[in-house]
Amino acid sequence: MEHIGNEGNLTGSLNIPGRSSQERPILDPYISQGLLECVYGYMADIMLQVSRHSFTEIGCIAKANEDDEFDDTWVVKHRPLTFNLNELVKLGGVTPEQLPRGSFKTASSYYQALAEMHMIHLASQRNDGIESPEDCRQKYIARCLFRKITREYLLCRNDDGPFKLFCDDLRPGNVLAGVNHQMTGVIDWEFTYAAPVAFAHSPPFWLLLELPEFWDGGLDDWTQKYEKVLPTFLKVIQEREQTAIDRGVLKETDRLSEHMLESWESGNFWVSYAARKSWAFDMVYWAKIDRRFFGDGNLEDRVKLLTPEEMEEMEEMEGLVRMKMQAKEKGN
Repeated sequence: MEHIGNEGNLTGSLNIPGRSSQERPILDPYISQGLLECVYGYMADIMLQVSRHSFTEIGCIAKANEDDEFDDTWVVKHRPLTFNLNELVKLGGVTPEQLPRGSFKTASSYYQALAEMHMIHLASQRNDGIESPEDCRQKYIARCLFRKITREYLLCRNDDGPFKLFCDDLRPGNVLAGVNHQMTGVIDWEFTYAAPVAFAHSPPFWLLLELPEFWDGGLDDWTQKYEKVLPTFLKVIQEREQTAIDRGVLKETDRLSEHMLESWESGNFWVSYAARKSWAFDMVYWAKIDRRFFGDGNLEDRVKLLTPEEMEEMEEMEGLVRMKMQAKEKGN
């Protein structure tokens, strides 16, 4: 790998000064507006360059003719390799054989596959995956309901594509910086694939650096602080979009800013986030998704929403509860 000169990465430019490398980074609440816009601008440029590439299927890309070094045509050839799938195998007890086998021709089929992976994760996660029989039942029901949403609701425009190039791991920590916070390069592209348009149209999850599921103040506090910096990012990316359009390197249809605002205001941001993040799923589903689709009600009301087929699967849930509690008691 070619060496790229740097003095660190852009997380260091945004992080609270003096914060230990052993602590999770958090956006400096006293950061200057100029520096914030500068760093957000670098990230916006990268996102725009990536997302303007479109494909007809969802999955990992490769050269159309890998034997021809002069052929620069890229197409989807393999299943998506996402950051989350990697973590499921690495930490979640999921085997490679349980992962999706191929590419996807529609966004809805991909969302359904992600919903199934959440179900597989619940069954595969070791004893620290649940706290009690009630917790396990609630998690199982949440996954049934999310699967119901993916089957019955169109979660994404352009269900048949085109699909946008997207990197699960694109964040300030993977953007190298030199003196005066100047960007020098971007690393860790392995989790880049053609994804549903809704993923590229979601505002970035890293604006506060820390993820919502790890925020000490809880999800509501994360949301409030996120909404304070989101206008800055949208302003910056609008400026970068216009500059790129004026230069002829971006088309009007490649704009992201308006879609990102709509994604946040509609709640689609949280649907895409829950679909992509297995360990954040339960918190996000109950706080941001459930009432949007099903209205007020308790857990018993939610069970009544399941189809007869899904009601039969409830018996599997009881077997899952017993299995998980036995494993928890044995420490497996």
